[in-house]
Amino acid sequence: MRVRDKVVVVTGAAGGIGRAMALRFAAEGAAGVVVADLDEAGAIAVAKEIGDRATAVRVDVSSEPEVAALAETPFGPVDLFCSNAGIIGGHGLDAPDQEWSRLYAVNVLAHVYAARAVVPSMIARGGGYLLNTCSAAGLISCPGDAPYAVTKAAAIAFAEWVAIHYASRGIKVSVLCPQGVRTGMLEQGLEEDHLTARAVAASGTILDPSDVATAVVEGLEAERFHIFPHPEVAEFVHRKAENPDRWLAGMSRFVDSLTSTP
Repeated sequence: MRVRDKVVVVTGAAGGIGRAMALRFAAEGAAGVVVADLDEAGAIAVAKEIGDRATAVRVDVSSEPEVAALAETPFGPVDLFCSNAGIIGGHGLDAPDQEWSRLYAVNVLAHVYAARAVVPSMIARGGGYLLNTCSAAGLISCPGDAPYAVTKAAAIAFAEWVAIHYASRGIKVSVLCPQGVRTGMLEQGLEEDHLTARAVAASGTILDPSDVATAVVEGLEAERFHIFPHPEVAEFVHRKAENPDRWLAGMSRFVDSLTSTP
């Protein structure tokens, strides 16, 4: 898919990867960009950067009615829905049930709500595209943050299910799986010396959100299911599939290296 002349919705678009995607889609000639975020002021600021081809919407993606409302845009039917909003937890076995529930709602059910909102109308018009931001954590786990690792894996599983069931009806699906990206989420984690943030920082290059947006545009044009802004993630996935026991042992050593006291 080429974004030119398409109507695009981006959730979590007030900052970070979402903002970068919204700006890049506009630069690519999108007919309209819906900048959606819980941070309404931030969404308005991004929409103003884009101009007349953008509108800002406050949305809580854990609410199905609010996600469904995004399908009604001032620019016409949605061609590309980017379910990008996501949150971290920060805990392991000590994560409270409320944290599990909140991450499940935002990191998994939001993708379900988006698909319910737009897939039927996309099929009626001959096709459409879903882009789900799922993180490399959904493929190769996430040291330190159990709810995040599990919910991102579930998000990828749902995207696979949609791709399998609706490909023949014109629905394209991609999952965006970056590793370290220079966002407020990562910067806060590094300031707090959180294990997850330290693991990300130790795993490879920290990309700028604009680099991720470039990878997204290229991935959409190629219609690849996996979009890897960090090419090394593909190699990690290969190693995991080739020898799961060796991969698990290596990940265990990696976590130990981050948590052991000198």
